[in-house]
Amino acid sequence: MPMREILISKEPVELYKIMKFEGLVTSGGEAKALISDGQVKVNGVAETRKRKKMVSGDIIEFMDEKYEIKLG
Repeated sequence: MPMREILISKEPVELYKIMKFEGLVTSGGEAKALISDGQVKVNGVAETRKRKKMVSGDIIEFMDEKYEIKLG
């Protein structure tokens, strides 16, 4: 599975905000619901904390896609 990069300008960034701003979901509420439901993995583990702090090198898995966080 190819991995896409998500560039962030500062660390840390909350998981649901990354999903919203990158267009993986239509709203922050949708992101929070999907995370709470265990449908998002961070670094290979199901993550249920909506406000999980993401930093460079973290990997998000969602809908059969992988995204690597990079500080840019």
